Amino acid sequence: MASKPPTADPIQDAPRVAQPQHAAAGLPAVGHSLRIATQQMGVKRTALTLLRVNQKDGFDCPGCAWPEPEHRHTAEFCENGAKAVAEEATLRRVTPEFFAAHTVADLAGRSGYWLGQQGRLTHPMYLPEGAERYEPVSWERAFDIIAEETAALASPDEAVFYTSGRTSNEAAFLYQLFARELGTNNLPDCSNMCHESSGSALSETIGIGKGSVLLEDLYRADLIIVAGQNPGTNHPRMLSALEKAKAGGAKIISVNPLPEAGLERFKNPQTPQGMVKGAALTDLFLQIRIGGDQALFRLLNKLVLDTEGALDEAFIAEHTHGFEEFAEAARAADWDETLTATGLTRAQIEETLRMVLASRRTIVCWAMGLTQHKHSVPTIREVVNFLLLRGNIGRPGAGVCPVRGHSNVQGDRTMGIFERPAPAFLDALEKEFGFAPPRAHGYDVVRAIRALRDGEAKLFFAMGGNFVSASPDTDVTEAAMRRARLTVHVSTKLNRSHVVTGARALILPTLGRTERDVQGGGEQFVTVEDSMGMVHASRGRLAPASTHLLSEPAIVCRLARRVLGENSATPWEEFEKDYATIRDRIARVIPGFEDFNARVTDSDGRPGGFTLPHAPRDERRFPTATGKANFTAAPVEYPKLPEGRLLLQTLRSHDQYNTTIYGLDDRYRGIRNGRRVVLVNAEDAHALGLAEGSYVDLVSEWEDGVERRAPGFRVVLYPTTRGCAAAYYPETNVLVPLDATADVSNTPASKSVVVRLEQSATD
Repeated sequence: MASKPPTADPIQDAPRVAQPQHAAAGLPAVGHSLRIATQQMGVKRTALTLLRVNQKDGFDCPGCAWPEPEHRHTAEFCENGAKAVAEEATLRRVTPEFFAAHTVADLAGRSGYWLGQQGRLTHPMYLPEGAERYEPVSWERAFDIIAEETAALASPDEAVFYTSGRTSNEAAFLYQLFARELGTNNLPDCSNMCHESSGSALSETIGIGKGSVLLEDLYRADLIIVAGQNPGTNHPRMLSALEKAKAGGAKIISVNPLPEAGLERFKNPQTPQGMVKGAALTDLFLQIRIGGDQALFRLLNKLVLDTEGALDEAFIAEHTHGFEEFAEAARAADWDETLTATGLTRAQIEETLRMVLASRRTIVCWAMGLTQHKHSVPTIREVVNFLLLRGNIGRPGAGVCPVRGHSNVQGDRTMGIFERPAPAFLDALEKEFGFAPPRAHGYDVVRAIRALRDGEAKLFFAMGGNFVSASPDTDVTEAAMRRARLTVHVSTKLNRSHVVTGARALILPTLGRTERDVQGGGEQFVTVEDSMGMVHASRGRLAPASTHLLSEPAIVCRLARRVLGENSATPWEEFEKDYATIRDRIARVIPGFEDFNARVTDSDGRPGGFTLPHAPRDERRFPTATGKANFTAAPVEYPKLPEGRLLLQTLRSHDQYNTTIYGLDDRYRGIRNGRRVVLVNAEDAHALGLAEGSYVDLVSEWEDGVERRAPGFRVVLYPTTRGCAAAYYPETNVLVPLDATADVSNTPASKSVVVRLEQSATD
């Protein structure tokens, strides 16, 4: 039997601390997965559901975007994937009776963990202006309310349409089509807060804002550098790929301020030997200072340049542009400055160079540890420089590998969820649908919050996600949302964004990935794109959590018919009835999706898939402004730390996926029963007069002079880099100003926050 949701809120932090672990997965991961799954779903439903995760005839995991191997294990999911599935397929329900029993003020005082544990939303809910409680509303009335507020806007640009990465290709394509027919490019998405820096850097340097490697390339690589990423918690199935790469002879370098259990040793739960013994993954651990990655790769590039015979001169001459300017900047790299910026030793960097020079096929993987700094875009450009020098783009077993965090976040961007669309995409949209899309750039996440704050945006519509908890500068974000005339959230579960509302608010419950989607044209499936550009089908099998749910495509189609009315010639009713008709249009608008319907099914109608084209990988053709891969030169930057301060990075716990909190433990880091902890090097704690177990307030310091405080964090002595600290988000989002963003990409700089630690009043 599944257990009931908690009635009391257990988030009164009382952390218990043990030693960090040095291996990931294994039997504890299996046990934890099954315990949470059975609590949420019961035994029978757990077995039926988990065996369909990431299978060709099943559904795509709603967690991370890591690709599936060609030959899939019966249990092709990880611990966090099992948790994500369990929370979606839960038997717990949030009904109108729940909302009748709780005011919005009451719910706003609960933790995000408690809200998420209540279960699946069952009915559309409406918060009238001035009301204390949500009340049930019909779908027709909900769409009328949105139409009323839309009609009252002075301009379509007063509306903001946010997207979470969980949205399918079909729903995302319809969503952006609706927004553009309405007349706005205000399509911020979760990419703005995570891999926008990757897309900006890669688009400029290689001509496409996606990674250039496939899963098979990892197996062929000689050297894999994993920088600013924690696969053990954030992308656990990546560990299986790294294990296979190691078995094939690859070396692995981990670059991270924190030692991470998954990169130390992986106990593969899919094999008996792996479960017991496991495989050591990292050959060299570079415990870098936060934000020092650009300096590291710049010095490595200098050393490669200075090594006779190390360059792929033929590749550089034929396929690249800007080499001389880059080489001049790289040769000026300074050893002393690099050691200061990175916190590494000369011996460590020299050993890294030996491994680089011994590798003919090198891959660099990265995630938020590289993308969420002020200088993130130059850092990733420097990674590209590093790979170009030895011809490691467009070669099997080599390339760039930004590891996307959320299932289909990459697919949503491919479908046109972007505030700065390419003219060619808009041209194709205009030709196919016969209307003139807006050409002016819209709002990204940070600019959308500013617009709401300043009264320039009045309607906020979110297709999935938990915008309030995911965004920076929590107090500013919440105040901005409360200025809206209407906030709308398409969701499967309750979260904090539902209780930080505009004058009016709607919650629209939708089908999950696990659930059967039956429309007028029969049973439907949707498609997703993984982190390596593979597109495949996803088909749920469970009965919907409520008869009152609509699918995301159906919600968009009905919304468009109600809001656009006779002004739209788009066949929205046809799209809702049969998703194959949506895919036919995608095939005519977006390159690479030709014969879309045929390619996601085989000759017998069974699920299939295909790889999207990638010119740098497939042809060594670089669709940049110069027609070649671009070397770049930029000043080396890294955070400077005042005396008595620490450099804080925000991160996830192991019982967490993005803003969804599955539990209060971080097993690999030795933290249990609490989230308000700050991980501090023991020598730093001693120098600052902080005792293990004492409580401090985290106070961030920025150029704007505004004091931002996160109170009541337990000090945990942890083997992080000297001068660096770490704490979980979203609790620490309050410390990051709205205007503290990466240059070019405008991504919040959540990984390099200068803080002072003050004795807490709660200690």
